[in-house]
Amino acid sequence: MSGPIPPTPLEPWIAVKIGEEGRPLSLHSLRAYQLTKLNETLSRAQQRSAFYRRLLGEREIRLSTLEDLADLPFTTAADISAAPLDFVCVKQDQVERIVTLPTSGTTGPPKRIFYTAEDQDLTRDFFHHGMSTLVGPRDRVLILLPGSLPGSVGELLKDGLERLGAEALPHGPVTDPRRTLDLIHRERVNAMVGVPVQVLTLARLGRAEGLPRPAGLRSVLLSTDRVPYAVARAIEDIWGCDVYNHYGTTEMGLGGGVDCRARSGYHIREADLLFEVVDPVTGRPAAEGEQGEVVFTTLTRQAMPLIRYRTGDVSRFLPEPCRCGTVLKRMAHVDGRLTGGISLPGGATLSQRDFDEALFPLDELADFKIVYREGPGRPTLIVQVLPCSDRSRVDKKAVLESLRSIPAFSGRRAQGTPAVKVMEWKAGDDDRPSTAKRHIAHFREAVG
Repeated sequence: MSGPIPPTPLEPWIAVKIGEEGRPLSLHSLRAYQLTKLNETLSRAQQRSAFYRRLLGEREIRLSTLEDLADLPFTTAADISAAPLDFVCVKQDQVERIVTLPTSGTTGPPKRIFYTAEDQDLTRDFFHHGMSTLVGPRDRVLILLPGSLPGSVGELLKDGLERLGAEALPHGPVTDPRRTLDLIHRERVNAMVGVPVQVLTLARLGRAEGLPRPAGLRSVLLSTDRVPYAVARAIEDIWGCDVYNHYGTTEMGLGGGVDCRARSGYHIREADLLFEVVDPVTGRPAAEGEQGEVVFTTLTRQAMPLIRYRTGDVSRFLPEPCRCGTVLKRMAHVDGRLTGGISLPGGATLSQRDFDEALFPLDELADFKIVYREGPGRPTLIVQVLPCSDRSRVDKKAVLESLRSIPAFSGRRAQGTPAVKVMEWKAGDDDRPSTAKRHIAHFREAVG
């Protein structure tokens, strides 16, 4: 974007939330507010949560600075899975919604996340103000996220958009791309919110079938999973729109941060969440600008406050001022996960991010799956590619050539790389939930 960039709308919103309405937001006021809310959260958790009484003790903890938070222990996904009810700080009749999440990569019990009505209203409020970055009153916004249940992300987003004066068009995840494309053109959609790969599929299918760019479409917000740079670029090129990035997890309350018009990092809902970036090995705060694991603490959550929750996501705080001029922190777009990678015999590693950035630039590709099989003999990497339309084919030689851009497949590090098979992925073979995070499927075959 050329020319002046307006400040993120999160800044005046946060100023109101911390009692600074009508005045420029100051870091001093924001940090003082955060410290007050942090101590209130610690007190609430110690008094009402069985888990935090065990973890933190019953003697009241009162922090003098925000930096003192780094001395407290972490909360993990395994903690929540083991005893979710031990986190709850309200009476049962105050719980408005419970979300059950499978624990990634394990066969253990699922995580259960609890919200009061007030907790969910905080998310509506964030969606209202965060979405005003890319849409305005009377804009028609297509919601390609789950929204059939009360309190689901799609319903909360619909409510937030209506507070903004925009017209929300609930749709749900994309199951029939042609039908969704027809709706986009028929309803003259101005903006949409969806899963990165599903939106890419729509854009590439429309181009493959010779459809014009959707008239009036100005902006797309991608959410629910890491946004590959190659996917964002492709959508922008095909549709000529601006692509924004949102970061949020169910544990955060579904909303954590969102791009401003500069689209160069998330601004965070700092009145509700306190973020850290820590060294994943030592657990200590990462140096300014250095990558590490994203950790957050809730500041205003009632049902299920979380203290220093380890997300497993990798990012960093950007020390340079944002071009929008805000005093709010800016966090780089999440670059991957700490877990889920594959260690190869030669010492190199492969991650979902590696494959995303290597393969999504292929114009005929809608999606792909990676399966890594270990067993007797040489490991095998199976790449299943899904064409963007039934008129398209993904060139297998182009796939193999693209894989060579991954460091693990080039030079000396390629010594331990697996055998690679490229296969076509039939759309009906997809057994993933439509909004599930993409990952490498890893299978180990027994010997003997």
